Amino acid sequence: MMIKQPVQLLLVGEGGIAGVHMQALEPIPGVAVRGLVGGVEADARAFAAEWGIPEVVASLEEALGRDDLDAVILATPSPQHAEQAEVVIGAGKHLLCEIPMALSLADAEWITARAEASGLVCMVAHTRRFNAPHRELRRRLQVGEFHLQHLVSETYFFRRENLNMQGQPRRWVDNLLWHHACHSVDLLAWLLDDFDLEVWGSRGPDHPELGIPMDMSIGLRSRGGVLATLALSFNNRGPFGGFYRYIGEEDTFHAFRDALKDHEGQAVALTGNGFATQDQEFIAAILEGREPEASFTSCLPSMRLLDRLECAMGGA
Repeated sequence: MMIKQPVQLLLVGEGGIAGVHMQALEPIPGVAVRGLVGGVEADARAFAAEWGIPEVVASLEEALGRDDLDAVILATPSPQHAEQAEVVIGAGKHLLCEIPMALSLADAEWITARAEASGLVCMVAHTRRFNAPHRELRRRLQVGEFHLQHLVSETYFFRRENLNMQGQPRRWVDNLLWHHACHSVDLLAWLLDDFDLEVWGSRGPDHPELGIPMDMSIGLRSRGGVLATLALSFNNRGPFGGFYRYIGEEDTFHAFRDALKDHEGQAVALTGNGFATQDQEFIAAILEGREPEASFTSCLPSMRLLDRLECAMGGA
């Protein structure tokens, strides 16, 4: 299904990541966010006013009944992704779904099958694939300029209370494995084009009120012997985010968001913003009628790795 510009978008969700998508979409020509479906009406109306979204729609089903919408961005709580994705695909709309596509392998396989059968552009926000440092190091790996020995990933947040990234109360509980570890597990597999990784891991005790493990230690090994060590914590007081150390034969690099430094702390000149590159890819795939990078199909093998990790850790 070919779409003419402007691409008419519906945004679902008014939380922190929804604002990130609005920032990423602003400079893209030929894009119009026509409506917003929010979880809390007052918050949704405030968000729509802030970003100039002309209409707040009461429900996803109501919004999808409109003929003037081409595509949907799901920026909603993780537990809702698979079910909402099915509704969007069933309505014949292109879809960009926030990471993770689902919170179980069964749901991931189920929604990927529906995405594949639809002929629509269906993409998951595996943003690490679009961050400039990771794209540059993947390029160097592919042409033989850099040989990776060990990827060390640190993912830190402070989530002892159920608050979002703005410190506001959350109505759902985040998932350290299926959401946050998904970024780094997928990153190694994508970097090496090797989704047949050996995996192992351990989890700390569950939080007495939130009912989730607050700390995890995960190990990965590729068929070629490249290691990855992932440390994840909801107990860390800061700094927050995902920090990556690429230990290689030629150098050691440090990546954070869209910045890359060598072992001496010298910045590597790069351009690009991961969220902007990601959302541009979604729009381009729609306009060009092709499969996007980070399609549901290409991300499903990483969900199988997470399932194996969950089994190895005795459930998460």
